[in-house]
Amino acid sequence: MANVLVPLAQGCEELEAVTIVDLLRRARITVVTAGLDERPVTASRGTVLVPDMTLDEALVQNYDMVVLPGGLPGADHLDNDTRVTGLLKQMAADGKYTAAICAAPKVLASSGLLDGKRATSYPGALQPESVPGMDYVDKSVVTDDKVITSRGPGTAMDFALQLIDVLAGTDRRNEVEAGLLRDG
Repeated sequence: MANVLVPLAQGCEELEAVTIVDLLRRARITVVTAGLDERPVTASRGTVLVPDMTLDEALVQNYDMVVLPGGLPGADHLDNDTRVTGLLKQMAADGKYTAAICAAPKVLASSGLLDGKRATSYPGALQPESVPGMDYVDKSVVTDDKVITSRGPGTAMDFALQLIDVLAGTDRRNEVEAGLLRDG
């Protein structure tokens, strides 16, 4: 079974964080939420999230994927945390998945993971001209090899379903999506 780390920073976008964790767990994927410090996380709209553990505690495990929720200032806190950027670089070097939504793709970009990749983000969160060879795509979810990006709160469910697809397969994704009763 896949093992996924979701770092939670103060000021993250709660709709994205909760949707990612909820849908991956519905797919029977192991998810660890980790706070950058020992405090509960106050998200961008004031919702308080209680991580499973601290990032330092979480880093003793191995993961198949790291997923970054967006939101501001959450994405800035992730971007400024050398543990997060170091982990992202190590994940890429090991051929493992990294994923980010909303403003968080900028963390992938500053870690060099979007160089030469197709990617998307919340409008204005990425400056495509400052990322060598990046092809900015105006789509809900963009997958380029082992890097998955998405645009924002409204695309969080599509993003999480894509994560399930790559980690657990299309049948599991379809099973989870059917239970959500989504129209369309």
